[in-house]
Amino acid sequence: MTMNSDKIKRLALASLLAAVALIVWYIEAQIPSLTPVPGIKLGLSNIVTLFALYCLGPLFATAVLIVRIFLGSLMTGQMTALFYSLLGGLPAFGLAVILYRRFPVKHIWVVSILMAIVHNTGQLATAIRITETPALIAYYPLLIVSAIVTGAFTGLAAQFLLLKLRAAGSINIRDKRH
Repeated sequence: MTMNSDKIKRLALASLLAAVALIVWYIEAQIPSLTPVPGIKLGLSNIVTLFALYCLGPLFATAVLIVRIFLGSLMTGQMTALFYSLLGGLPAFGLAVILYRRFPVKHIWVVSILMAIVHNTGQLATAIRITETPALIAYYPLLIVSAIVTGAFTGLAAQFLLLKLRAAGSINIRDKRH
C-alpha cells in the first residue's frame, strides 16, 4: 500500500514541525524562569502545535505534540516531567481540537488562551497529586493570569504566522471560515 503525495507532504511537514517544536522547547527550557513561581514559561513550542493543528489537522498535530513531549523528556532525562507534560498538554490539545473547528484562524489567540488555562490546570493537578500537597492550589490564580498572558502571546504568534504564510500562498489552512 502506498501513500498519496498529499499524505507524504503532510507527513514530511509534520516531521519537520516536530523537530522545530523540540528545538524551540529545548531552547526555552534553558532560559531561567522570569517569575519567582517555578514552571511559568511562555510555551513557545505551542506556536508550532497550533500551526500544525490549523495547517495539518488534528491527527498530524497530535503526532507533533506527542513526539515533542516524549523526545523532550528523553533528551533531558527528566521522565517525571513526562507526566506533567502529558497531563497538561494532552487535555489542552484535546480542547484545541474541539475549538479549532469553531474558531477561525483570526481567533487562534482565544483557542491558545483556553489551551494554556487547561494546560496549567492539568499540571497543577498533577503536582498536587504527585507531591500530595493540596496547598499548591494557592498558585492557581497566578497560573490563570500567566496562562492568559502566555496563551495570548503564543496564539497571536501562531495566528500571525499562519495568516502571513497563507497570504503568501505558502500554505493551505484547514479552515473553511477564514
